[in-house]
Amino acid sequence: MASAPLQAIPADIVSVADYERRAVDHIDHAALAYLQGGAADEYTIKANLNAWSSYDIQPRVLADVRGGHTRCTLFGETLAHPIILAPVASQRLFHPDGEYATTLAAAVMQGAAVISTQASHSLENIANQSQGLLWFQLYWQGGRDATLALVQRAEAAGYRALVLTVDAPVSGARNREQRAGFALPAEMANINVPPISLPSVPEGKSAIFDGVMTVAPTWEDVAWLVKQTSLPVLFKGILHPDDAKRAVAIGAAGIIVSNHGGRVLDGVSATLTALPVIAAAINGAVPVLVDGGIRRGTDIMKARALGATAVMIGRPYIYALATAGALGVAHLVRLLREELEIAMALSGCKTLDDIHGDILRRVTLEST
Repeated sequence: MASAPLQAIPADIVSVADYERRAVDHIDHAALAYLQGGAADEYTIKANLNAWSSYDIQPRVLADVRGGHTRCTLFGETLAHPIILAPVASQRLFHPDGEYATTLAAAVMQGAAVISTQASHSLENIANQSQGLLWFQLYWQGGRDATLALVQRAEAAGYRALVLTVDAPVSGARNREQRAGFALPAEMANINVPPISLPSVPEGKSAIFDGVMTVAPTWEDVAWLVKQTSLPVLFKGILHPDDAKRAVAIGAAGIIVSNHGGRVLDGVSATLTALPVIAAAINGAVPVLVDGGIRRGTDIMKARALGATAVMIGRPYIYALATAGALGVAHLVRLLREELEIAMALSGCKTLDDIHGDILRRVTLEST
């Protein structure tokens, strides 16, 4: 049986890895498999984690960085740091307060949190409870009317941006959670939206092409959606530079380089691999964010050096949530921010704008 969350942070927790080690004692076995699992053989999960070691930081000494900071601005909002809590579904699986705890932590740390369509509290209640900056993650709801209705609820509740997930109309097989017998508790299912009705598939037809994909969005649908809201719309799940350019052309306010944490399609590029290519393709037209495998403040600095405005973290803060609730999440963000500050100071970077690609060296077989 999972242990109750801690009420204080033990002295031996000083990194994301420490929270991951601790969290296994506080999360049910099947729920842990759901959190950690990915599609098929989990190649992409491993690629996300390993990619960050493909660059070394080249420190610079004796720089005057007094008065430095990690502030960044996104869509007119100033954040104390570039660490955004990514949308993670059904957070009451990991702590009784669920999204209430994570949004409290984000607010305390002067950051932002993205609330999932599949949250375990209603999007309105989460917004009412929160004192911080919230964005709303949007899944296409099978048609324009139902999707727009959900957008209008998010607008009315006070969310400040929409994060449209574009890479997951069909989910990959999640073998680890299937082997563990995971099933979402009924009281956490469909809190914000009803299940999407899929068409019946005639015998001999494909359940994918003639079923699920018939209610998936197209470029025409998302172009229409952008015009229906005054909120900035970020497209989450972009890995190809041509898709990034097309998204910007139809009005995307931001691009999130993401492969859904390796949970949708196995065998795709690590997000760090795609990041510099996409950043170059859109050439500063809109902010670029990245997620996937970020576990250290040095990873955040590498992301910034390769073109990211900010980063998003998912599994790490859920480990902290399970371990110690809102206190754990706030502590985790503080650890990452302090690691980032140390990396910046020792690399001669006073602000995020001072972080450029020349602080990195690509690791090759010859140099390892």
